[in-house]
This record gives sequence, C-alpha cells and structure tokens, in this order.
Amino acid sequence: MEQSKSNVGHPKGLWVLFGTEMWERFNFYGMRAILTLFLTNSLLMKEADVSLIYGGFLGLCYLTPMLGGFISDKYLGNRNCIMLGGSMMAIGQLLLFISASIFSSSLSSATALTWTALVIIIFGNGFFKPNISSMVGSLYPKEEKNKLDSAFTIFYMGINLGALFSQWLCPLIGDVKNEVVGADGVVTMVRDVHAFKWGFLAASIAMILGTVIFYMLKNKYVVTPEGKAIGGKPVKNEVSDDEEAQEAKFSSKSLIIALISFVVLFFVFRFILDGNNFVKTIIYPIIYASGLTLAGLIISDTTLTKVERQRIYVIYIVSFFVIFFWAAFEQAGSSLTFIADNQTDRTFLFGWQMPASMVQIFNGLFVVLLAFPFSWFWGKLSNKGREPISPVKQAYGLALIAISYFIIAHNVKDLGNSGLLGIWWLVLLYFIQTCGELCLSPIGLSLVGKLSPKRFASLLYGVFFLSNAAGYALAGTLGAILPATGDKYTKAKELGIDLEGVLNKTITPTQDQLKLLADNKISAVNPSFVGFEIHNLFEFFMVFVFLCGAASIILFIISPKLKKLMHGVK
Repeated sequence: MEQSKSNVGHPKGLWVLFGTEMWERFNFYGMRAILTLFLTNSLLMKEADVSLIYGGFLGLCYLTPMLGGFISDKYLGNRNCIMLGGSMMAIGQLLLFISASIFSSSLSSATALTWTALVIIIFGNGFFKPNISSMVGSLYPKEEKNKLDSAFTIFYMGINLGALFSQWLCPLIGDVKNEVVGADGVVTMVRDVHAFKWGFLAASIAMILGTVIFYMLKNKYVVTPEGKAIGGKPVKNEVSDDEEAQEAKFSSKSLIIALISFVVLFFVFRFILDGNNFVKTIIYPIIYASGLTLAGLIISDTTLTKVERQRIYVIYIVSFFVIFFWAAFEQAGSSLTFIADNQTDRTFLFGWQMPASMVQIFNGLFVVLLAFPFSWFWGKLSNKGREPISPVKQAYGLALIAISYFIIAHNVKDLGNSGLLGIWWLVLLYFIQTCGELCLSPIGLSLVGKLSPKRFASLLYGVFFLSNAAGYALAGTLGAILPATGDKYTKAKELGIDLEGVLNKTITPTQDQLKLLADNKISAVNPSFVGFEIHNLFEFFMVFVFLCGAASIILFIISPKLKKLMHGVK
C-alpha cells in the first residue's frame, strides 16, 4: 500500500526545492535587472565600465559554482552549502540596499559597499547554484527515475517564475521616473535615483524567504523515499563502490602542469586584454584561463579511450561556439538596457511607460510560453526520424541571435542622434533570441550529459558552464563598445558642445569642453572593436550579426564531422 502511494505524483521535497529555487532566482534576476542602471545613475559610473563590471559579475557567478561544488562534495554537503549560499546572497542584497540608501551622502562608501556586496553575492551563488539542482534526483527511488524529466521541468518552471516575477516587481519599485514640469512648461521624466534601494530590498527579502523555507522544511521533506536526509555532510553519505569507481582521479604531475598552465594562460590573456580596468585585466583572464586549464586537465587523462576522447572534443568545440551566443544574448542587462533607457520609446499598452529595466522580462515570459512547444516540436521530429543533431540545433540558435540583431540594426540605422526605437522591436528581439536560447541552452546541457564519460561528467559540465562564464565576460567587453546614444548628444548640446562634430573629428574640443564631457560621463571618442571604430548603433549591432552569423555558418559546416566524432549520440 505504501509503495503505491509513492508512485503517485511527485515527492513533497520537490516542491520545497522548487520554492527555494524560485525565491533565489527572484533574488538574482531582480537585482540583475536594475544593477547596471543603479551603477550608472546613482554611483555615477561610466556605461562602458559598468558593462565590463556586469560581464565580470555574471562570469564569476558561473565560475564560483566549481568551488562551491567541490566544498560541498568534500566538506559541507548540499544542505549546508544551500543555507550558506542563500544567507550570503541575502546579506549581499542588504548591502546593496544600504549602498543605494547612502550614496548621496557618501559616494565612496556606497561604492565600496557595492563592490563588497557583489563579491558576497558571487560566492553565495557559487555555494547555492550547484547544490540545489543536484538534490532533485535523489528524491526518487530507482524504479521512479522515469519521473526525472517531469521533475526537472517543474523545477525549471520555478526558475522562470521567480525570474519573471522579479523582473516585473523590482523594476516597478526600483526603476522609477517621475514627471517634472520645467520653467518653460515642458514635462520631462526624471529618474528617482533613490528608488533603486527598494528593488534591492525586495530581492533580499525574497532570498531570506527562500532560505527560511528550505531551513524549516528540509528535514521533513527533503529526504530519500526511505526517509533518509538528502545532502548531508559527505562523511555521513553512503557511497557505493560503483560510485567511488566513477570519480575522476588526477596524478600530482597532471595537477601541477594544470596549475602552471593556468598561471601562463592568465598572463597571456592579461597581455591580450590590455588596459587598466581591474575587471577586464584581472577577472576576465581568470575566467578564460580557468576554462582552458580545466579542459586541458580532463583531456590529458591517459585512461580515456579513443571514443571518449573524440566525444569530449565535441563538447569542447560546442562549448567554444556557446561563448559567442552568450556574448550576444547577455547584452540584455547592459547595452540593451542602456538603449531601452536612453533611446527607446517605451510607451507600451494604454500609454504606459515601461521602466527600461523591465524590458528584460520578455525573455522570461517567452521561455515560459515556448519551452513546452519546443520540446514537443523536437519530439515530433524525432518520431519522424528528422530531428537534427544537437550541434545543428545550436547552429540554429546562433543564427537566430544574428537575425535578431540584424532586424534591430536595420531599425536603428536611420534614427540619427535623437530618434527613438519603438519598444516593440525590442520585444521582437527578445522573442527571436528566446527561440535561439531554447535551441541552444537546454540542448547543450543535454549533449554534455550524453557525451561525457561518467567519471568526468561533473567536470565536463564545469567546462560547459565556464564557456558560459567566458561568454558573459566577452559580453562585458562587447557591451563596453556601445557608442553614444541620443541622451549623450542631448546633454552635450545643453553644455554647448557639438558631440557629433567632436566624435567625427571635424571639431577639436577645448580642454574645458573635454572636462565637461568627462564630468558628464560622455566619451569624446568613438569606441573601437578589433581596430574598427564604432560610429553608431547600426555598426554596434552589426558586430553581433557578424560574430554570431559567422559562428553559426562554421558550426553548420563542421556538424557532419562532429556527428562522426559523437559515435551515434544525437
């Protein structure tokens, strides 16, 4: 009788993990939605610097789970790491709330608090992220493992619901503009730079709520079918001989070579990424060097068979192309938010002005609406024997990103310095990019699982996530080449400076004018990318069209070769 009950529905522990993850994603995506606008408008940082910080922040959020997973496996266990990570993220958000409360009286203290908060959130995410999803599978007995696809679908919905709700609420209360009537009677919208704190506070409360839910319910519900606690300290966990045999083991020589390789690669990237920006010249090289070092460490293992090695090569190749996808996709929180804020008519339905940071919500909305149709579509093609292999699907994803940016590039081409982009073009961009995401992101995760030798599965997922981190770092670099938007030309005009003439080098500004521009966070030169000067938004968006378009074409061309290296895996 008891057994029959266990076969009905899902264990209650899944809903505990669902709720915990939902509130954690609310916390993360809510903060992320308003972070770049807070840094530029309240802490008065330049947009180019903020884009680099944003890319570095996201990149480190995908690097630290390697550390969090290691500490969990060796010392603390899943439960303690989730509690630690959730508490750290809540504290980090509270520090952002304090920073957003005191910046007007002490800008330096607020800036220092913000840096501290971001570091705490990065490490908190590292402890939390790898541990909660790994507990889902342990809730089910072996005879019910067929429920895992359904369980992870429910869990995935928790992620998207949390993200969706936060990208509505946090911008609504944190990204506020008020009507101000000027002396000439003209009504303008002026941002309330003190409102960001409420968005950060909401994110902190959400994380506290998620952590408390987990703490109160974990002992009762987050258990195996036999009632044993899941995710305890490793010394208390029972590990079979078979599981022990599947652990990756590296020689001292291999680890020493990997360490030396990391140091060398760090300085190589440090040299390539020239400049004096700390994030660009220290954080980015760490991310890039970590990915290559881990990849090299795995492939150097002499126990790998020829088939295993070739399948791992496929993972590496696909991971490389994933970098370009995320570099373009993750413009959402930086350059696309700045464009939504400064050169977009955000009049939505019934004349409502949508906050710039809320425009990101469409990605989460479209994921919720399209995830099941995409899953059904791939299943339908599979039943007919026409489903493309995973690398081809990912090439489709890259092509869709290129198409989305080509459409936007075409629509900003004739805007000039003062024209406004219609918000519906950004909605269309997020729709197409979400279709691309669903062709690439879940497909890539599935492919790694299919191709990985069991003893290297976790580490190869680490390589894949590090490619995401590298993509976010590249996103920061590319976001930093955003040229002057309409607001910059308007402000320069108010200062009595012809910014277009300055940028086109037809006018030589005086030292006083250069100082005025710098004080107002306006660059006196156009940004450049690999030696090419970026003059306008059209050229900026075409960078992503070229990168993702070229990556898509190359991946299509080499897919038949990759199919052979996959040895029957689709």
